[in-house]
Amino acid sequence: MSDVTDELDDSPILEEVLGDALGKMRVFHAKLVEEGEPRGLIGPRDVAIIWERHILNSAAIVPFVRESTAKKQFKTVADIGSGGGFPGIVAAACLPDHQFTLVEPMERRIEWLNECVEDMELENVTVVRARANEMIEAIVGTSGTQGGNHGNGNARNGRNSKGGRNGRGAVARGPVLDLDGKPIQARHPFAVVTCRAVAPMTKLSGWTLPLLERGGCLVALKGRSAQEEIEKASKEIAKCGGVRPRVVNAEVGPGLESTHVLMVDKK
Repeated sequence: MSDVTDELDDSPILEEVLGDALGKMRVFHAKLVEEGEPRGLIGPRDVAIIWERHILNSAAIVPFVRESTAKKQFKTVADIGSGGGFPGIVAAACLPDHQFTLVEPMERRIEWLNECVEDMELENVTVVRARANEMIEAIVGTSGTQGGNHGNGNARNGRNSKGGRNGRGAVARGPVLDLDGKPIQARHPFAVVTCRAVAPMTKLSGWTLPLLERGGCLVALKGRSAQEEIEKASKEIAKCGGVRPRVVNAEVGPGLESTHVLMVDKK
């Protein structure tokens, strides 16, 4: 058991920010302290600052996700490149009335995410071992205006989608498979897509915006170069149906350094 003490372990900030999710977050925190560094999920210098750097930082997106789904019947969220569970696991614990799909291609991280879901007793989370382009293909399909043209989706899906011809002579597409060879169950665009430190917006636009429904919103945790990323990716954002790209400062906790949230609406 690690004997490292987190700087915020006994801080009232935790309950103030996390509220009813604090119990589940303590389970997550303890697991990160014990296993996070050995499993390559956090760096050695992060062990004493997990609350601030990873958990509270991830929770900073929660108000923006809640606002984006306030008027929606189906509060569905896809977290792309979930990795150690940032921000997907944290946001799911804070928003039990939302349905989260965590998308991650690496098998060892999928194992970790499934363990966290079980240990934290999260009933609103589905973990999918896939790349973003597989999710896009499963939801939009190659016949749509978006989807199969992103990443290496066409080549891969030519291998994992079985198709024949239906009664009208048109090609009938089979299910899109995840990286474990199982059909991806997602069939509808998401109300919100989240991510943290996955890729610059020049790439991220094509990996996330096609997953959004009309009126949906990308809510991405970003660094100080977020506005510069928007400017460089303006063409890609527009091509994928993104509008009103903007960067907002998001509070992490009283007295703590704020973070940057990049948001893009889907027209």
